[in-house]
Amino acid sequence: MNTDTSDALLIALLERVAQQDDAALKVLYRQCAPKLYGLALRVVTHRDWAEDVLQEAFLSIWRSAPDYRASLSPPMAWMGLIVRSRGLDMLRRRTADRSHVTQELDEVLADTLASDNPTPMDTAQASEQAWALHQCLGKLDHKQREVVSLAYVRDLSHGELAQQLSLPLGTVKTWIRRGLDQLRLCMARFA
Repeated sequence: MNTDTSDALLIALLERVAQQDDAALKVLYRQCAPKLYGLALRVVTHRDWAEDVLQEAFLSIWRSAPDYRASLSPPMAWMGLIVRSRGLDMLRRRTADRSHVTQELDEVLADTLASDNPTPMDTAQASEQAWALHQCLGKLDHKQREVVSLAYVRDLSHGELAQQLSLPLGTVKTWIRRGLDQLRLCMARFA
């Protein structure tokens, strides 16, 4: 199944889930749970925790499905963000529960172990930035949001966008430039 067909199926399922369709949620779970579980496992690194994260994520998907907008992000990216957020929430809870015990050890390890791998704090900051970007994208004009999202989420060139949207190349370039300028200004407020 190609990406467009898969996205269309997932979008249709999310629309049914938004209407509280239990059967659609079951199909969505069967379609997406393996990939989303893998993402949860990468975030929390424990199988039991990843299972809990996946369960919490699907509860969030059930509740948030009416808010999903296909024009803002592909369905797997949207659900992946929910899984990652639930995973980070779990890490924060667990960190808060043990912070008094491990703070000294963490400081010693930070001094002795240099690593290029992202820390939970790096991941949390990335999640906050993703939320801010989502807020800022929502403030863009629909056409600008569409071309910026397609350009960066689908990794389409200006020419491919112009062809796909049946628009002049100059128009696409202008919308992307203006959209990115507005995003920069908006994101600066969250910095």
